[in-house]
Amino acid sequence: MTGVVVLILLAAAVVALVVAQRRSKERELERREAELAPVRQLTFEDVTALGEQLRELDVDLVGRTLDAGQRSDYQRALDAYEAAKTAADAMTRPDDVRHVTQILDDGRYAIACVRARVAGEPLPVRRPPCFFDPRHGTAVTDVLWAPPGGAPRDVPACALDAERVTAGADPDSRMVMAGAQRVPYYQAGPAYAPYAAGTFGGLGPVLFTGLLFGGLGGFDMVGDGFDAVGDGIGEIGDGIGDAFDGFGDLGGFDF
Repeated sequence: MTGVVVLILLAAAVVALVVAQRRSKERELERREAELAPVRQLTFEDVTALGEQLRELDVDLVGRTLDAGQRSDYQRALDAYEAAKTAADAMTRPDDVRHVTQILDDGRYAIACVRARVAGEPLPVRRPPCFFDPRHGTAVTDVLWAPPGGAPRDVPACALDAERVTAGADPDSRMVMAGAQRVPYYQAGPAYAPYAAGTFGGLGPVLFTGLLFGGLGGFDMVGDGFDAVGDGIGEIGDGIGDAFDGFGDLGGFDF
């Protein structure tokens, strides 16, 4: 009889372990989705903005006959838009945004090249997008700017934002939800770090010092990771304990 009871208890422990592992996987999926959601939102908005810029370009090109260079750059912009939509739909983790932002950057630059060719101007220098809102397109200059309470740093800016900052006005920053408040994306915490890193690449640590990277809890993410592991182990223990409690509720066994 004793052997049968041990086998039953072992089977219950295995079942409890499987259930706990399933719960842990569900929690992990929920955590990953929560991390991906803000990045995906900004990425889709960027893709939509590129489409709008293409439509504006179409309007400006009505009635014009494009030469080979103009047609090539225009086609590159169209291809980038389609590729960005596909890549954005395929995102499964925050770091996937890096691929999408590269495509978007190619599309923005191609549009800038078309406009320069049509206007008879030199092709623009390849630069990162506007720091304050990448949807503003390729930056045209660097401007000295300091976040509230932060150290000044040179950031790439579109012409309008550079003019605003130089005049002492607030730039037209991209606003996102951080809890119950709307704040500039670069002050919204580490959830937006993958988007910032993908959009600005090696410039990220310089541009976002004191903002996304560490300043608003970036390093707390490491601690959160260890907490999640601890929670998972705790759930496994709780599941096994529940299984044994269940047997106790049946009245127990006499050995």
